Amino acid sequence: MHHHGYLWIGSKERFDDEALRRPPHPDPPPAGSSLEIIQRHREVMAEFPVVDLPPLETAYWLIKPRRLIRGTWEHPKRSAEWLGERLVEYAPRFAADRDRDTTRLSILVDSAAATLGWGGDVSQGFYLERPTFLSVALVTCSPNRAMPEFSCPEACPPGA
Repeated sequence: MHHHGYLWIGSKERFDDEALRRPPHPDPPPAGSSLEIIQRHREVMAEFPVVDLPPLETAYWLIKPRRLIRGTWEHPKRSAEWLGERLVEYAPRFAADRDRDTTRLSILVDSAAATLGWGGDVSQGFYLERPTFLSVALVTCSPNRAMPEFSCPEACPPGA
């Protein structure tokens, strides 16, 4: 088992485009649907697998392009350390004072290590100076508990 790290930062407006953050329904719209609905379904079918937006379900990061992986680690503690480094890096920009609290951030990192240890995924999101959003995720591979049918996009480097 190993873990992949993902980071996305962008406008809140783009983050709120939930149609591109959820997998499309596998069936096309029923006959007689409006052209707008048919076109939107086609767009989501084409875009969801390749768009860099954080998926609503964390495990769906595994079907995204490999170029979006920010790091790969074999050990949960090292994966959580990467999360902690990102939180410290962005904490000065967090919109809410409570999100900058170092004790709270430490608890998030410890919780992430524990979750990854049993094979779970971790996803954290923070509002930065408006209107920006930060999403950081750690996804377990080989297999993923939530989506075991997803193949791993990248092997874990030795000693990671």
